[in-house]
Amino acid sequence: MVYKIESYGFGYIVVNGVTYSRDLIILPDKLITNWWRREGHKIELADLVEVLEEDIDYLVLGTGYFGRIDVSREVIDKFEEKNVKVIVENTRNAWRKYNELLEKGFRVCGAFHLTC
Repeated sequence: MVYKIESYGFGYIVVNGVTYSRDLIILPDKLITNWWRREGHKIELADLVEVLEEDIDYLVLGTGYFGRIDVSREVIDKFEEKNVKVIVENTRNAWRKYNELLEKGFRVCGAFHLTC
């Protein structure tokens, strides 16, 4: 199944016709709903263990509506070691970038914080 984001607004995201109101990760073949990070306003490598196992071209990180989530340097370095391009954007822009890459045929994963 292909997971396409239909819309996003503060506190919600619509994927394949289903509205989610908790942070989520979209992998090429499944969703991880209610994504919880060890530190609420920081993305660390431990928060993306399942993503590390994926064979992807891109990782799109949505850092919240206002972009208030910090991404540790370790996350970027580790994925770049695996030849995965990392895109860090506020979620207002990140969901569109995720869709754009998906439509171009890339294997992409998205991890989205929906508020802040």
